[in-house]
Amino acid sequence: MKELTKAEEQIMHQLWDLGETNVKGIIKKLPEPKPAYNTVSTIVRILESKGFVDHKKQGKGHVYFPLVAKEVYKRKFMKRVMLHYFQGSFKELVSFFAKEDKMDINDLEELMNDVKSELQSENKNQIKDDLKNPKK
Repeated sequence: MKELTKAEEQIMHQLWDLGETNVKGIIKKLPEPKPAYNTVSTIVRILESKGFVDHKKQGKGHVYFPLVAKEVYKRKFMKRVMLHYFQGSFKELVSFFAKEDKMDINDLEELMNDVKSELQSENKNQIKDDLKNPKK
């Protein structure tokens, strides 16, 4: 999956929030100063060529919608950040944010509990999948 530029990411956030819309709908949601119609249209077409967006014809125009879910991109993006900036270590990543944001012990405990719950849930789902589809 290709990395998005800042402008492409800004447009993708609008598409993720809206689900599907035309270029005018994207522009309407962007902060001031609003970019030109042609600029947004060009970025959307670039996103389409990268496989992040598709469109369907509606009247004389197009309605665009995301092909890549926000969670999927977020996961890939964070893995890339972790690999390139934190030697692939989740511990290093959390430590950085804990120090940088001056997290207190309660925030860290809450984070650890959330991660623990998430991992337990993933493990339960994996066990269920394994039971449904035993490998021969």
